[in-house]
Amino acid sequence: MEYKIIFSSRKTLCAEVKIGGEVLIRAPFGTSKSQIENFIKNNSAWLSSAQSKQIARAKNKYHKSLSEDEIQKLKAAAKEHIPYRVKYFSEKMCLIPTAVKISSATKKFGSCSGKNSLNFSYRLMMYPPEAIDYVVVHELAHIKFHNHSKDFYNLIAQFLPDFREREALLRQ
Repeated sequence: MEYKIIFSSRKTLCAEVKIGGEVLIRAPFGTSKSQIENFIKNNSAWLSSAQSKQIARAKNKYHKSLSEDEIQKLKAAAKEHIPYRVKYFSEKMCLIPTAVKISSATKKFGSCSGKNSLNFSYRLMMYPPEAIDYVVVHELAHIKFHNHSKDFYNLIAQFLPDFREREALLRQ
């Protein structure tokens, strides 16, 4: 397996598989080649699986490279559409965020801060409306439950009984 090593002042070894399948090994300064090879051998099953998933993800239409013009159009669409959907579900759920922001996040579609500010990636606009609504309801539910407990998912199910199918749209 080919991999790239990045040494830093971290304390532990970790592996990251990028979209497209590139494997990055992050290691503390002074880590020996044999320690890294041992780490890779011990995690080879996970690395192979993650690499296959990331190669498939790179071929997915939702993860294609975007031009600057496409990015600007998606950001504009997100700034118009997502706050509207937040307002709609916020009123239904009786959960009010302190702010709604659009970001350029690449690894998360949405997040909820400890102060109940919601953040959404403009990349959500590449997905079907059902998937966007799921992320909105998911993040609003974090205002009441700052975890992924059974109660959290029960709250989502009250407003989106088909949330599992909607969630699956984000993994395609």
